[in-house]
Amino acid sequence: MTTTKTAPRDFGFGEDEAMLQEMARKMLGERLPMDKLRTLVAAAPEPIYDRGERAPWDKELWSEIVELGWTGLAVGEAEGGSDVSLAGIAGIVEEIGRHALPSPLIATLMASLVLRAAGGAVAGALLKRIAGGATASLAITNGRGSWDPEHAPLIASGEADELVLHGGARFVQDAFKADFLIASARLGDTLVLCAVETAADGLRLETDHIHDLTRDQASVHFNGVRVGASSVVTYEGAVVLQAVWPSLLVLVSADLCGASERLLQTTVDYAKERVQFDRPIGFFQAVKHPLVDAMVEIDRARSLLYHAAAEVDVASGKAEIAARMAKSAASDAAAFISDRAIQLHGGIGFTWEYGLHIFFKRNMHNQSLFGDGVHHRKKLADLLIGPISTSPNLARDPAAN
Repeated sequence: MTTTKTAPRDFGFGEDEAMLQEMARKMLGERLPMDKLRTLVAAAPEPIYDRGERAPWDKELWSEIVELGWTGLAVGEAEGGSDVSLAGIAGIVEEIGRHALPSPLIATLMASLVLRAAGGAVAGALLKRIAGGATASLAITNGRGSWDPEHAPLIASGEADELVLHGGARFVQDAFKADFLIASARLGDTLVLCAVETAADGLRLETDHIHDLTRDQASVHFNGVRVGASSVVTYEGAVVLQAVWPSLLVLVSADLCGASERLLQTTVDYAKERVQFDRPIGFFQAVKHPLVDAMVEIDRARSLLYHAAAEVDVASGKAEIAARMAKSAASDAAAFISDRAIQLHGGIGFTWEYGLHIFFKRNMHNQSLFGDGVHHRKKLADLLIGPISTSPNLARDPAAN
């Protein structure tokens, strides 16, 4: 008899996961207060790209993160990691979003999840590096953001003992902070995943000009980059990416929920303090109602987020649907509170010095990353009710509908 795996009612978020999240909240609250974050990433209103600079990050704080073992959250114990559930990882990523942490941690966690799904000796060796503090990112998307084998960003040629990569991967997160990339390339009818050092000959990183001040993004150009057999992760790249896609969506959704919660709390605090017509502005319905709506939207997104993480953890077969629902809800909630937070802060909300824009821009970036709410609702419709027929007979015959 076939049994259906179901996610636990507590989403698998128990005492250990709650302790990890609380530890992350306390540590980041102490080490990255708003004043420090603003000084770090928003010291001047001129774009850092125009000044020829890279997105800044606190290297000392990163060393503490490595010591805490956060780079090994998605790494198995055999490779030196802590093998934390996706629900537990989502809790920590929520805090990363809540504090808009500038670091390559999320990109590295994504690369770790891909390597775990791939398995094998090469992936295991790379996971050991990550558990030891190495940083990584994914170079798996083309100019349209697709990782489909037919739209692979790179072309591979050569024999099994050495591949040569040509092409360009787009939307590579925190590429300038990464020690190596996990790149996807088409080799005939196969999608191969390779590990490529960012210092490799023939590899060039080009800075993308993005809104988010807390990370960098790059277009990565491969001009005859040579990859030996010891760096080929898997020749089953399409299967691996399909399997890990829900996990990647969960991480972005967690970041969105954390940053959105920070915007909501900041706006609620301001509405209690700002007085107009002899009353705090939070007294007025035009202020309190949007804030309640935002709270409901964020709570809904968070519930879907942990539901998706739990579905991944139990491998229920519903993970993709749950993850797309989470990303859709988190993107919409982020758009709503980002807009309301700026408006309800009035004039100060538009100022560079206040710092609200840091979270606003991080949310803008994450909304589009791996698809916004509209994109995922379309994908959900295809998954749940099937793609819309383009048959001309159906279009002409109302009875057929």
